[in-house]
Amino acid sequence: MKINKQIRASQVRLIDDTGAQLGIFAIGKALQLAEEKGLDLVEISGQATPPVCKLIDYGKFRYQQTKKEKENKKAQHQSKLKEIKMKPNIDDHDFMVKVKRARDFISKGDKVRVTCFFRGREIVHSELGRRVINRFCEQLEDVASKEFDPKMMGKTLSLVLAPVGKKKN
Repeated sequence: MKINKQIRASQVRLIDDTGAQLGIFAIGKALQLAEEKGLDLVEISGQATPPVCKLIDYGKFRYQQTKKEKENKKAQHQSKLKEIKMKPNIDDHDFMVKVKRARDFISKGDKVRVTCFFRGREIVHSELGRRVINRFCEQLEDVASKEFDPKMMGKTLSLVLAPVGKKKN
C-alpha cells in the first residue's frame, strides 16, 4: 500500500475521509489537500485508471487493521486429529468411556481417528473389529460424520470422524 510521496501516478481519483468522491486530481493537488486536512493520501486501488486514493489517517488505519486481524485470528480454531485406540474384544464400560472421550474431542471441534488394532490371530476375525467401529459411529452419529469408510491398514482398522457442524462450514 503506497502512501503520500510513494504514489507515482500523475493523476488520482480522490475520496475524502467521509467516503465522498471528490473527483480526479493531479497528484500535487491531492497531496496538498491531504496536508491541509492533516491526513495521509493512501492508494487504495493501484490497478484502476486513474488510481484510487483516499484521504485517511494512516496510523489509525493500520492500528484498526491489525486489531481486526488479531480478532479474526482469535476466532479461528485449529482442528487437530485425536486418536482413540481399542481392540475388537473391548468391554462395554471401556467402550462407553472411549465414546465419551471422543464426544469431548468432537465437541471441541477436533477430528477423531478411531483405530481398532488386532493382535496375533485376532486378525482372522476382522468382522469383530468392524462391528466395534460401526457401533462406535452409531453412538456418535448425532455429533460426527464419517470422512470415509473403515480401512484396513496392516493389523489396524481405522476410520476418521469429523464434527458435523464443521463439515457444513
